[in-house]
Amino acid sequence: MYSTLSTINPNIEFALDGITAVYALDLPTGMVEFTCLPTTMLNKRVEKRRILETAEVVNLPSDWLPIPARFPESLVQLHVRGVSGPAAFAQGRTLRNGEACQMLKFESQSLADCDKSLTITTTVATANFAVDHILEWFKGESGFRVWTVFHNRSSRSMTLDMLASFNLNGISPFHSSDASERLRVHRIRSCWSAEGRLESRLLEELHLERSWTGHAPFSERFGQVGSMPVRGFFPFVAIEDIGIKVCWGAQLEIASSWQLEIYRRHDDVSFSGGLADREFGHWWKIIAPRDSFTTPKAILSTVTGDLDDLCHALTSLHRRAADRQPAIERNLPIIFNEWCSSWGNPTHGHLTETAECLATTPVRYLVIDDGWAERHGNNIQQNGDWIVNRKAFPDGLKATCDAIRSHGLVPGLWFEFEVCTEGTQAWFKTDHLLQIDGETLRVGTRRFWDFRDPFTFDYLAEKVITTLRDNGFGYLKVDYNETIGIGVDGAESPGEGLRQHIEGVQSFFRAIRKALPELVIENCSSGGHRLEPSMMAICAMGSFSDAHETVEIPIIAANLHRVILPMQSQVWAVLRSADTIQRIQYSLAATFLGRMTISGNLKTLLAEQITILADAQKFYLRAASIIRDGISRRFGRIGPSYRHPRGWQALRRISADGSQILCVIHTFADAPSEPLQVPLPSGSWKLETAFNLPPDAKIIGGNFVIPPLPDFTGLAVILRQ
Repeated sequence: MYSTLSTINPNIEFALDGITAVYALDLPTGMVEFTCLPTTMLNKRVEKRRILETAEVVNLPSDWLPIPARFPESLVQLHVRGVSGPAAFAQGRTLRNGEACQMLKFESQSLADCDKSLTITTTVATANFAVDHILEWFKGESGFRVWTVFHNRSSRSMTLDMLASFNLNGISPFHSSDASERLRVHRIRSCWSAEGRLESRLLEELHLERSWTGHAPFSERFGQVGSMPVRGFFPFVAIEDIGIKVCWGAQLEIASSWQLEIYRRHDDVSFSGGLADREFGHWWKIIAPRDSFTTPKAILSTVTGDLDDLCHALTSLHRRAADRQPAIERNLPIIFNEWCSSWGNPTHGHLTETAECLATTPVRYLVIDDGWAERHGNNIQQNGDWIVNRKAFPDGLKATCDAIRSHGLVPGLWFEFEVCTEGTQAWFKTDHLLQIDGETLRVGTRRFWDFRDPFTFDYLAEKVITTLRDNGFGYLKVDYNETIGIGVDGAESPGEGLRQHIEGVQSFFRAIRKALPELVIENCSSGGHRLEPSMMAICAMGSFSDAHETVEIPIIAANLHRVILPMQSQVWAVLRSADTIQRIQYSLAATFLGRMTISGNLKTLLAEQITILADAQKFYLRAASIIRDGISRRFGRIGPSYRHPRGWQALRRISADGSQILCVIHTFADAPSEPLQVPLPSGSWKLETAFNLPPDAKIIGGNFVIPPLPDFTGLAVILRQ
């Protein structure tokens, strides 16, 4: 049984299988704080100082003293319009800790303890409004979800300018004062074809060192604005206490504009996040009397260890959704996508030839990419009308699907159904397209369907769902190649219009799943622009990047182990007959970092190249269980450039039961002249199988040691206890 927070017992701790969630009630103010820490570290906490030391505030008037070293901070961060915002130079930099936060007092705390989950609801309130802070933990998981619900209890409408999904404070509980040079911030940057670059900086390097009196609040507010949630940054942040090796981190489940914010005014550091606010994301929301508003969810965890340990804890919470995907996905089938074969010009003849080439291989999905629909002139894409190109498919798509299935393959089809492009009839259906400032929203050659409009659902149900069902497709690739921007008309703010629209988009994804429960759905947005938890939860997998034939593919693929499950990360190897054997091996080895996806001109490959492909596919099938269930750690040393990488990397993934290890190793330019060493966990390890492994590689003293390799070499091994 758990106790709940009360004015009698102001500190309550909930044990969540290795994590302890801590709620602290500050009796003088009635404010509730929230933090979490690894359960094994509870006895490592230290007493925090209450006032600044005299030496820090010399020569101040005696009536200014003592100066507090910390203040309580609410577990709910919000800003209500009409209430005073945060002072001390904060305007325009942060909306945290304004008067609305100071007004919130503890009201109640309740538990719902079920067989599989525990939900803790903590309500803080003022005379006119209340906010529920909800923590949901599924038993056995290595983290939990948090979100907030705002309730307008007054008789008039209220406007929210900011409402965070979570706020984690009190960092670090393992240092008595300001933990100087001990706190490191980890963020993961992203841009097209260069996803997932880790940025790690001390708090001081981000200029978040507390001021001498704590008068001014400092904030690092970052995120993205628009409909591509992984553009600039992943919705992820972590703070590491390097002095005691503890990490805290969060991922946001949100596909529209979002923000994360690292905040400091006094000794303690906090971080919060959720919907991008009025200042950052053009969002505000009017709450009618007696109405409420619920934020997106955030995934939180804390671990003893380093960033890789934390990322495994966070991404492990994606598994429940991934496990609900169609049964065909359980063994992580291999994909062939013809995009880099036809470059947007697929034909029935080409696809049937490709299916014949794949018939004797373990490939399961054959995906028809862009170009199957009619288009006029020289347009690369013609999205919106979705009329089959009869020149390329004279007997329609069903004949091609039937031919593909006759070779034992599941046919897939590409759509970019959220947009319409110039040259289509859909382009002129402006009553059903998104507007901004009273004009039809246009970005380049694209306009966007309004997914708050029932017409859009009906129109696309016919164009998408009916096409998939009637022609026998078992796989859908959903692309999305432009961002909407700051928001749209039709709600009280552009950001709220965007949020509602994206909720509608996700509802349509769910409608596809309901209509076609065995359909495998791929989440692609010019590669990796939508690799965030809420989109990944409604899709079987995502395209890792648009870096189809570049040397940086292994780097990007390894990066993504920190933010999505490898079983959902589709890594491409594009094969050409002009490729050297070394290049073919390099490309194929990268696919062991996620879901093997092949493209290119199979029919023109040379016999030796085909043999290497077959060896790689055989190895992938042996590695699939480790890719699906494992713990990843990265080793090596690479230079700052992705386009011109130097050095080497190794991704070591240990199976869930600890009995197997998958090591994927790549060298880049200026590869080390000394042997490469990958540390192994304790145990007696032996080689089970390998791909392109030099004969003199061996296990020596707890390391897997590979002799010096040529530049741009790729190899992989599976070791067994």
